[in-house]
Amino acid sequence: MLNKTGPHIKEIHITPIAIVDPPLLNAAGLHAPYALRTIVELVTDDGISGISEIPGTSAIDAALAESRALLIGKDVFQLNEIRQVLIDRFGTDSAAERGETPWDQRKLVHIFSAIEVACLDIIGKVTNRPVVDLLGGKLRDRVPFSAYLFYKYEGAGGKLAFGTDPDAQGWAAARQASALNPTEIVAQAKAMCAEFGFQSIKLKGGVFEPQQEVDAMFALHEAFGPDVPLRVDPNALWTVETSIKYGKQMEPILEYLEDPTRGQENMATVRKALKTPLATNMCTTSFDDIPNSIRIGAEDIILSDHHFWGGLRASITLSGICETFGRGLSMHSNSHLGISLAAMVHLGAALPKVPYALDTHYPWQSDEIITSGRFKFEEGAVLVPTEPGLGVELDREALARLHQNYLTCGLTKRDDEIEMQKVQPGWKFQSVRW
Repeated sequence: MLNKTGPHIKEIHITPIAIVDPPLLNAAGLHAPYALRTIVELVTDDGISGISEIPGTSAIDAALAESRALLIGKDVFQLNEIRQVLIDRFGTDSAAERGETPWDQRKLVHIFSAIEVACLDIIGKVTNRPVVDLLGGKLRDRVPFSAYLFYKYEGAGGKLAFGTDPDAQGWAAARQASALNPTEIVAQAKAMCAEFGFQSIKLKGGVFEPQQEVDAMFALHEAFGPDVPLRVDPNALWTVETSIKYGKQMEPILEYLEDPTRGQENMATVRKALKTPLATNMCTTSFDDIPNSIRIGAEDIILSDHHFWGGLRASITLSGICETFGRGLSMHSNSHLGISLAAMVHLGAALPKVPYALDTHYPWQSDEIITSGRFKFEEGAVLVPTEPGLGVELDREALARLHQNYLTCGLTKRDDEIEMQKVQPGWKFQSVRW
């Protein structure tokens, strides 16, 4: 007879870490030498461990620590109960909480996604099934990702990250080289695609005046040809008029245009004026945002992120909503390591459709905290783990080293404005710049 109660949470370990990050330019400024992540480990009363990884801030870490008393003793299978306990304590996140800030400030979605992924890791180990099976089953063996290009100054923060071939020097050189103009952006793209096999390309824009970034997109189109999908993300720094003007220029070459302007109403206006699909991870970022998005037609594609949508199961729910209302679905990325990548891959394998390669910062990161080493990309895709749970385990020596980085680096949250001011004194983030 089956035991009707699953393993219970006995311990919750919260470890903030700082990982080496190259100085990448973006709409909010310049990446600091370290990016912050938080590793959450749940240990059950029968000694089974489950892990997760989320973007790190001291505020989120404090909230996670506060949740310990609420979650100790909970059955890891009872995720609905766990979520409700967290809602009762922290409340639901406001759909408008991001406002004009460059980063998402919500708490509940971060906390629950961390706990849920760790619980699913445990459940997978208990049932001897990979997480993808807990999400409905695997629909593909490999999950495709896109090359993620950044403008950058010469030099890189810390040690270099090599990809699938430790002997390949092209990507190592590209990480060190400047990428400030169309020619240098093309060189970065060629090195990244040669190393990892990516078959689509995204440029993080919002750094230079629009025409310079448009020129870079046309240079990529000329270098790679019409069969390589291209996308660009100005991070909502353009006005409606600017978005339409330059969006029309790029109509012949773009797979989609991501967040050219700020807010659902502005996005809807641009969407009506362009033939190019619009994607977002800024104007529609919660389930509360969806009704108005559908009503006014704010975007064609939602770029989900299980850290910000409330976990993996919520992301499956989002997929169903997108299918119902004719929206495409892909995934947003941040400066993540292998635990987050593993969760993304399991989710990507379970989604009914993956029409767009997912975003990933992973090639830019050089640290890792999983015992199996860095994930490998083959033809731009990652093989779905088949081991129970997430299929990855903590490298505790690496975890301790990266936690020491956190303790000594002095960062408590991401702030690209401060780092940018070291290069351009007086520089200020603007939510709309052009």
